[in-house]
Amino acid sequence: MPASTRLPGKSALFVSALLGSVIFTSCASVPQTRSKALPPSTGNTVNQAAPAVESGGGSQKADAAPVPQTRPQLIKKAAMNVIVNSVDQSIDAVTKIINNKQGDLIGLNEYQPTKENARHTAAITLRVPQNQLDSTLNELAKLGTVENRNITAEDVSNQLVDVQARLSNLRKTEANLQKIMDRSGSVRDVLSVAQELSNVRQSIEQIDAQLKNLQNQVAYSTITLNLEAAVSSSSQGRGLGSQIQETWNNSSQSVGEFTVGLLKLGIWLMVYSPYLLILAAAIYGLNRWRRNSQPVRPTPSTENYE
Repeated sequence: MPASTRLPGKSALFVSALLGSVIFTSCASVPQTRSKALPPSTGNTVNQAAPAVESGGGSQKADAAPVPQTRPQLIKKAAMNVIVNSVDQSIDAVTKIINNKQGDLIGLNEYQPTKENARHTAAITLRVPQNQLDSTLNELAKLGTVENRNITAEDVSNQLVDVQARLSNLRKTEANLQKIMDRSGSVRDVLSVAQELSNVRQSIEQIDAQLKNLQNQVAYSTITLNLEAAVSSSSQGRGLGSQIQETWNNSSQSVGEFTVGLLKLGIWLMVYSPYLLILAAAIYGLNRWRRNSQPVRPTPSTENYE
């Protein structure tokens, strides 16, 4: 067989071998990447390699310095319920506090009472830098009386290390696939490597977005603030004129509803009047029949008594 016909088969075997080596390398490098991401191992190496010279002699020895510990990556969330005198004024004050703390107001749900004995409330969702969380909560507590205050934290250090390791390995795989694609000669091999490269890049985008989301949640803390008015709407002082007007409106509405109810009842009676007449005639005939069917008792005459 000529040598020219054997080249495509060798090229395919060569590309398959390279793809297998790339996948094997990316899978095998995960533990190494994780071990490099851990700061304690690096700290041990630095401490062991840094000798110290004693002042009295010329001998050297390693310092017994403590191993530096990494700061945990925490996602913090806080919730607070505050009783205030005025909800509207408190909302304005919250906006000023958030602007001073370089935060954002990402949600506001305000309830205006329309019934008696109901309170004016507002639910506000805030986002502030994590280093400003405690000071922000202290400022918000000054708005009124704090009923409830809660802070939760979730450690995502392991998740960040894992996501960073996966992202690093995928980028290495992407670079290796790009080299293989440059070496490939046949169209079939190029298409195969291009498909694998597209899948790897899609995974890189997804993991990169996940990493940025975790880092954003760590950098900024979320605060859920519930504001409630100390006095209900019915307890607030109202003038005599407004009370009389409200009573007049309620009574007028009641009379109107009663009148409409009577009209509806009359319409129903008119519609069902034939059936009501038939029922009344049946009852009347039944009573007449009972009276006629009873035997007539003779009344005693006055002659018999004589």
